[in-house]
Amino acid sequence: MFKKVFYTLLLAGLITAPWVGAYPVFVMKVLCFALFAAAFNLLIGYTGLLSFGHAMFFGMAGYVTAYAIQSMHATPELGIASGAVAALLLGLLAGIFAIRRQGIYFAMVTLALAQMVYFVFLQAPFTGGEDGLQGIARGRLFGLVDLGSDLRLYYVVLAVTGLSIALITRIVHSPFGQVLIAIRENEPRAVSLGYDVDRYKLLAFILSAGLAGLAGAMKVVLLGFETLSDARWEMSGLVILITLVGGMGTQFGPLLGAFILVSLEERLGDIGTFLASTTGIGWFHTLGESVTIVTGLIFVACVLLFRRGIVGEIVARIPAWRPG
Repeated sequence: MFKKVFYTLLLAGLITAPWVGAYPVFVMKVLCFALFAAAFNLLIGYTGLLSFGHAMFFGMAGYVTAYAIQSMHATPELGIASGAVAALLLGLLAGIFAIRRQGIYFAMVTLALAQMVYFVFLQAPFTGGEDGLQGIARGRLFGLVDLGSDLRLYYVVLAVTGLSIALITRIVHSPFGQVLIAIRENEPRAVSLGYDVDRYKLLAFILSAGLAGLAGAMKVVLLGFETLSDARWEMSGLVILITLVGGMGTQFGPLLGAFILVSLEERLGDIGTFLASTTGIGWFHTLGESVTIVTGLIFVACVLLFRRGIVGEIVARIPAWRPG
């Protein structure tokens, strides 16, 4: 009951956010990264597979969407769909190689594949190289709804993100999801029960890749450009950090982690200016240039104080939040 009330209030807050002073572009960016982290969480939190290369799906979808809209004059829904499908196909190809290994070897294979994809984006003529693809028009959704308005686009992004996270929740609570959890907890036992573990892990990898691609495609439509930063290894590290800070293996953790990390990236300079003017300590002015340091300190604090992540600790300590 408590969780239902909480999620109802959360949904109501997101629906009314633009009307109570929240900047729609900022909230949309949080939602995109929340979906990216939720897709990654499906893999690491519920299947136990640590990928160091999820940025390749995020970046692949972004480039395909940008190219489809800019050069092929696709509508935004077709551009986003084509980006998500491209990420899903890349997930199938990468997963076939990656799931042959376990543990750190799986992580290193995904990192190596992601670096290969990154250098393809760096050299390929259709990606714009280091300049990326700029000036991506938002266009009209289904030829009817002009997405040039931040408010209209906000509700489209909110709907897609909400439905995608609901899909992830349904997957986790389905028999398929329970097998994934069994693989995470004790893979040899799952094998002994007769499950084709490799097939389940491959399906989870593909689903995670497709949903991560959907997040990358929406981010391109939102911001209007795509660059190599979305495919770099730092982006893979960022989604890992978001998931760990928010709470691995929890439903709300990716959203909270995305809010914290994106807020630091966007607002740390303003926070530093406010603290400097309030306290008179000039050092606070440099906070805007020290995002990675502050992020690292938060990560260290979470590792030392919140081993399960923020939401994970809440779930562990409050009985009403524990799974039924």
